[in-house]
Amino acid sequence: MDKTVNRLIMLVTFASLVLYSATLFASETDDRIESTARHSYVFRMYLKGDDVKIHSQDGVVTLTGTVSAEPYKLLAHETVAGLPGVKSVNNKLVAKGEVPAKYKDAWLVTKVKSTLMFHRNLNAAEIEVAAQNGTVTLSGGQAISENQKNLATEYANDVEGVENVINEMSVLTPPMRTEEKALSSLLDDASITALVKMTLLYHRSTSTLDAAVTTKEGVVELGGKVGGEAEKERATKLVSDVHGVKMVVNNMIVEKTVSKTL
Repeated sequence: MDKTVNRLIMLVTFASLVLYSATLFASETDDRIESTARHSYVFRMYLKGDDVKIHSQDGVVTLTGTVSAEPYKLLAHETVAGLPGVKSVNNKLVAKGEVPAKYKDAWLVTKVKSTLMFHRNLNAAEIEVAAQNGTVTLSGGQAISENQKNLATEYANDVEGVENVINEMSVLTPPMRTEEKALSSLLDDASITALVKMTLLYHRSTSTLDAAVTTKEGVVELGGKVGGEAEKERATKLVSDVHGVKMVVNNMIVEKTVSKTL
């Protein structure tokens, strides 16, 4: 009888220790998720002026608070979703102000600003964007070369709803500033993955791609299917110019449509 009681006590004690260890591990994982998200490049650079609260419970992350514009709500979501240990994200963030109607001038300005912001070869923070009846005007910012000025025009023109781009940007002779290079070297993989996903989504030429994106030490791998070689090359070009991307490995499979003969 005593032996049975002792065994039961030992089993209960062991079960309690296992449960305690599991709870402690889950708690540590949640703390790590919250801390990593707050210190990610996206949260430090793109969301630093926003009021975003992060709470993780057993790997389920809830985002609450406000962001300055609708695109940053999705950017926060994608960044957190890419962190190790995250099972799902409940995004309750609210964009400040009224969300502009699709294809209206205010909507185009927000989309173009966000799209340019993801590319490292553009000093997007200084670029002023205006829109009128589908025509977007870029001014105020400085490109590092005439080629990069043309690239800004190309990127803006590739945003859904944009019909024409007028580029009044000036060309900056000196190379990219040292502090910008330093910041680029500090990007974490989750932030890079989020920026890549947003870039592909916001460019009209790649918005319909169902691309799988993974990043390891700045090397981005693209997977999934694509309709043609031109789309595949376009995706590689756009992703290569995203902040923090060191190299792009494009493993997307070109799926050619085969016409049926009757």
